[in-house]
Parts: sequence; structure tokens; C-alpha cells
Amino acid sequence: MLINRSDKRGFTLVEVMIVIAVMAIMSAIAFPNFRTFLGQRRLNGATRQVQSDLLATRMKAVSETKDIRILFLDSYSYTIFYDYNNNGAVDSGEAIQTKDIRPAYYDVTITPVSSYAPLFYARGTSNNGSITFTGSTGTKTITIDTVGRVRIN
Repeated sequence: MLINRSDKRGFTLVEVMIVIAVMAIMSAIAFPNFRTFLGQRRLNGATRQVQSDLLATRMKAVSETKDIRILFLDSYSYTIFYDYNNNGAVDSGEAIQTKDIRPAYYDVTITPVSSYAPLFYARGTSNNGSITFTGSTGTKTITIDTVGRVRIN
């Protein structure tokens, strides 16, 4: 009695190579779009992080009934501090927190327009100004108005 073994299972080497070639072509097409997508996410993330810190600073100023200022030290970091003597600089005992966006958002830079340093007063209001964020995919701006509203444009 002879048994016929015609029900072969698996893939041939040629089929596997064709699938790998198709996947390589598709990933080569998608890679530039993915890099742009990641750049946009980093720019949005940095802008939202600073916006969140600005809003938290405003809430802290109101809840503690103290004026709190944010000073941008360079293109990546900023300090949140009580400006007791109103000199616009961080003196001993005034600093609350220093933040750096560089580890997570390495290609985004912060530029305050006209050396703007946001100051939130105890009643929730602020001084007018803008902060520009520049990344590999474009720019975004945070605007703070006199009533203390913080908006991303």
C-alpha cells in the first residue's frame, strides 16, 4: 500500500523573500512620514508641558496669594520662583523649581518674545507676553494675556 504525501505545509523560501521585500519597501516609504510625525509630537509635547507649568504657576500664585514669576534661563530650561524683591532675578530662598525640557524634547527650543518673563499675580492676572517654541517641523506660540489666560496658537 502506497501513501501519497501531496498535502505539504509551510512556505517556500521564495514566498518568504517576497514578503520580506514588500515589507522593506513599505517601511522605506513610511519612514520619512514617521520622522515628521515624531517631530510634531515633540513640538506639541514641549508646548503643552510649558503651558501646564504656566497654568500650575498661576494656580499656585492664587492659592498662596503671592506673586510668582517664571524666568527662562536658556533655550531649554526655566525657573519658577517667588520674586519677593521684584527684581526679576532668582535670589536665595526664592526658587521653587527649575525645569528642563531637553531630555524628552531634544529638538525643541524656547524663545520668549522680547525677553518676556511671565509674572502671575496673587489675584490670577498676569503681564502680557508670548513664548515661541521652535522644532524641526515648525513653530508654536504660547500667549499669556492680562487676565492670566494661557493659550497655544
